[in-house]
Amino acid sequence: MTDPAICDIDPAFEALEPVEMRAAVIFNSPHSGRVYPPQFLRQVRLDMALLRRSEDTAVDSLFAGVVERGMPLMRVHFPRSMVDVNREPYELDPRMFDGRLPTFANTRSMRVAGGLGTIPRVVGEAQEIYARRLPVDEALMRIETLYKPYHRALRRLISATHRAFGGALLVDCHSMPSMAPVREDRPRADMVIGDRYGTSCAPAVGDLIEAVLRECGYNVVRNKPYAGGFITEHYGQPQTGVHAVQIEINRALYMDERSYRLTDHFPQLQADMMVLAEALARLPLERGGDWRIAAE
Repeated sequence: MTDPAICDIDPAFEALEPVEMRAAVIFNSPHSGRVYPPQFLRQVRLDMALLRRSEDTAVDSLFAGVVERGMPLMRVHFPRSMVDVNREPYELDPRMFDGRLPTFANTRSMRVAGGLGTIPRVVGEAQEIYARRLPVDEALMRIETLYKPYHRALRRLISATHRAFGGALLVDCHSMPSMAPVREDRPRADMVIGDRYGTSCAPAVGDLIEAVLRECGYNVVRNKPYAGGFITEHYGQPQTGVHAVQIEINRALYMDERSYRLTDHFPQLQADMMVLAEALARLPLERGGDWRIAAE
């Protein structure tokens, strides 16, 4: 039976906006939510330590300083293991649910096949979240109550920024485990920049991020293994003046991945992210801006 209280998270997400917008850059932390409703916890078969493996712990805190620098920060409070807003609205695995999914649901995407749809089936290394199937009505309720309002708010923020500045950059902020799966043939970098292989933002955006992070001493790669998810792909439309880029941060840089405790390196990483934010704020994001100068 569906319990509507499972979605009763107040607030489910926040748009932390500055008193005065001073740059056309929006920061977004869609996976740092850590409010786990008791109704949800009664459904799962995993303990909290395992459940939190899909959480981008403290990424919203890493970027919190952008607000006082004149740039907004969106952050989600419900956990990714409950609803993943970095997916299409209806990427759903029919094996997870009792009842028939809507005919428009995307049941065949690679993400669904891997257990990582809008309502995820697994966390970590393919560890099943739920003890039993969920009612279809509950999946649809989570999407209507949590997923869709979040995306409406994000669209409004992007549109308002675009109107005010003539352009906008969405920086989608994530973290990644330090230990790569066996299928990856190299150690994890410190940072991964994802621009959907050059399609979600102007080249100067990725070039600037890479240059700043390397100057700060980090090992940086592009698009492998993370090229950007639904948010980067969906909102990144550089031909219209809206750019989107994803940043993945190696969790070992700032936290103990077993205990989820922040380490003494957290403040330095936080400071370095503000150096990056201030550099991005100087990009000429309005259409027709001199990207060549910004990249040099």
